[in-house]
Amino acid sequence: MPVAILQTSEQAAVLLDPQRLRLLNMLHEPDSAAGLARRLQLPRQQVNYHLRALEAAHLVHLAGETRKGNCVERLLQATATSYLINPEVLGDLTPTVDQDKFSAGYLAATAARAIADLGNLQAAATKSGKKLATLTISTEVRFASPQMRAEFAAEISAALAAAAARYHAPNAPGGRTFRIMLGAYPASTAPKKEHQIEHTHA
Repeated sequence: MPVAILQTSEQAAVLLDPQRLRLLNMLHEPDSAAGLARRLQLPRQQVNYHLRALEAAHLVHLAGETRKGNCVERLLQATATSYLINPEVLGDLTPTVDQDKFSAGYLAATAARAIADLGNLQAAATKSGKKLATLTISTEVRFASPQMRAEFAAEISAALAAAAARYHAPNAPGGRTFRIMLGAYPASTAPKKEHQIEHTHA
């Protein structure tokens, strides 16, 4: 699994422990407690203690076993290549969507809701052995002026509203509702090739 969304505060606490986070970063490939202890120059018992906590939190899993002399060593591997924490773990501190659609807070809260929803849906899909259907469209646009940005926002909002009106089928038997979100913020890194659009779906 490329990205895992942690669902509990207990998982988050385990993940954010500096020593365990370091171990998790070293377990993109399977390794044993003895191997990790040698790499980190730490006592094996200490490494085992942290690995048990990571395994109990489902952040690592058994990837195999290897025999060294008369001993069988368990090989553990991270359950994902990267992790996010479900914002709902914060309880009452979870961001809420306000009414100012042009504020950074609104965008952050909307993104937080998407992560929370995806975490809950992915957990349910994994439990039932199903694949979660999603779609992502991402691009970067350089606007010549604030006026051009405003015109773009109006045009894309109208296009989205038209597409939603065309395809929305509230009474379709067997249909499924999807939440569509569209946000924009200033790029903080060097832009990609102009107008390059990335599509991902599952």
